[in-house]
Amino acid sequence: MESIGTSSVSNKPGSGSSPCQKLISNFGNVFKKHSSSSRSPNGSLRAPLNVTATAGRHCPEIHPWKRAVLCGVTYRNRKFRLKGTVNDVKTMRDLLMKHFGYSQECIRVLTEEEEPAFCPTKKNIQEALKWLVEGSESGDYLVFYFSGHGLRQPDFNNDERDGFDETICPVDFMQEGMILDNDINTTIVRPLKKGVTLHAIVDACHSGTILDLEYIYNLKTKKWDDNSAPSRAQKSTSGGLAISLSACEDHQMAADTSYFTGEAMAGAMTYALFQTLERKIVKLTYGGLLDIMHEIVEQVSSGKCLNSRRLHKLFHRRIIQEPLLSSSEAFDVEKKEFIL
Repeated sequence: MESIGTSSVSNKPGSGSSPCQKLISNFGNVFKKHSSSSRSPNGSLRAPLNVTATAGRHCPEIHPWKRAVLCGVTYRNRKFRLKGTVNDVKTMRDLLMKHFGYSQECIRVLTEEEEPAFCPTKKNIQEALKWLVEGSESGDYLVFYFSGHGLRQPDFNNDERDGFDETICPVDFMQEGMILDNDINTTIVRPLKKGVTLHAIVDACHSGTILDLEYIYNLKTKKWDDNSAPSRAQKSTSGGLAISLSACEDHQMAADTSYFTGEAMAGAMTYALFQTLERKIVKLTYGGLLDIMHEIVEQVSSGKCLNSRRLHKLFHRRIIQEPLLSSSEAFDVEKKEFIL
């Protein structure tokens, strides 16, 4: 784990400051003694998504429905900019439409390539999250996807077991502030009615418990660990099911797949999820999904892919990223099918 004041991760061997260092340098000393970092931004940015202006605006209100909010933040013109997040959003949009039957009209995309109303500002993200859950009924499926910077800050409410609130960083977080896990929980977890299923997929550093869900799946013990708030604050749904798939644990960094494949930039978890679903496994379970995604990351760690030597040097010869599954309720991961 890299501390905020001593991070030595660089874009590539021999290079200068990493996006993490640049992010912290620009953000000031607010979290000087607390862990924080960000994905490396090597690689080239693909063309804009060219999503139609009506996408996410005129979603048919016919139940059961499938809605999604996909956010990719590049922090354009910033020293800590990222270059793979638009690719990530494109990948997720294609996955939802190809594998899970989502219509483009019901997918709201927020990137800096879109018109101002769909730029991933704090206000726009918050409004999109409200849109995601409003009016949802039993049988509906909802997806929130975020690719960008993730930070964490000290918890002052005693509702975090590790003493930190996890956050996501909108494009304007330097001016408007970050979005805390507490706020995300209040907006899209607490309102979930019985029969509604929400998936959050967050490809960012320190994203493990970004939804503040009550159960975390432990891959080693094959059991669910209790993540309820020490303060006993209410973090559960209103009867629905919330599931989060995060790029890494709260104290970990998330990597980029330019190091995995030598191809265009994308978040490692997004890449692993895409590769897993492309195998077209019949009735893929959550347990199977986690195993395969960890296997893909392990292939890099053991040097079985292009550019692994660079990645080892970047992360001091160890891949410190373990995709994490959390949920509002415990379930059998070996029996429950993964459906978005």
